[in-house]
Amino acid sequence: MNTRQRYVAHLHLHLPTTPSEAEYNDIIELVSGITPFVQAVPPYAVQLDLTSALRYFDLSPYDVVQLAKLRLKAFYGIDSSAGLADNRMLAAMAADASAPGDTTCVPAGQAAAWLYPRPVAALPGIGRATAQTLAKYGLHTIGQVADLPPATLQRLLGAGPARLLAERARGSDPRPVTRTEPAEHVAADLVLDRDCLDPARRHRAVLGLADQIGQRLRRERQTAGRLTLTVRYADRSSTTRTCALPEATDHSPALTGAALGLLTALGLQRARVRSFAVRADDLRPAGSTYWQLSLDPGAARARAAEAAADRARRRFGPRAVRPAALAD
Repeated sequence: MNTRQRYVAHLHLHLPTTPSEAEYNDIIELVSGITPFVQAVPPYAVQLDLTSALRYFDLSPYDVVQLAKLRLKAFYGIDSSAGLADNRMLAAMAADASAPGDTTCVPAGQAAAWLYPRPVAALPGIGRATAQTLAKYGLHTIGQVADLPPATLQRLLGAGPARLLAERARGSDPRPVTRTEPAEHVAADLVLDRDCLDPARRHRAVLGLADQIGQRLRRERQTAGRLTLTVRYADRSSTTRTCALPEATDHSPALTGAALGLLTALGLQRARVRSFAVRADDLRPAGSTYWQLSLDPGAARARAAEAAADRARRRFGPRAVRPAALAD
């Protein structure tokens, strides 16, 4: 196996409804345990650059794709079909050509043979109007377009569209699989199924949301300098409290401590709470964040335990490790 060859997988997720942002993030986190180079393709797909994962798993590209599909099925019950090729466009087209549950591979160096008999409309970005224009001149397949002289194609479509179509017809797509750009803030919310008067349940709700925030910050290699808690009541009114953190952090205990402090400061008592939302902002890259040195060995142990828990979540799913207060 040539480990220098680029391999891209496109996974179509067969879901009954459009996943929420939180559900999509969980899916991306799960497949990020295979390769860090994961790009969301909303609303029902993800793309993975498998190149760096092949040596780590010591598996063929096809087997790594099956591993990703197996994890999606095992942890979330999600069936998927997949395409495997040496670039993003071919991988997406191969996934489109796959029956549910199957994987279609486009071997390296055989893109032309695989593309030529396919209809022009199968190429990404080719709309109905362009396909109809080409059909008027007897151009129905990708191979016919690829064999057409560039000057002729330019007369039909114009210089820019003709150049792009010719590149795609030859199976060329230089775009890399890129991670999602860091967000300006990270938020988590919980809508309760009934009005909540129980202080212990409120405590658990806010603790769980702050822990989600910490996990996502560490996954995206960000730290937060400010935390906001919003509580919405049964009468649709709401209260919002914000605090600046002593130092920018992605450490869940620090975030949960701040969030629970905001909850305590609200003095809710007998308020009928309907939902909670926690938001972290003033984000900055974790690599540029400095933490105060501590002589307490417990702080280092807590960080090490948190890193181990994150690795377990990436491998076994987001519910593999949770705070004891959130255990069923």
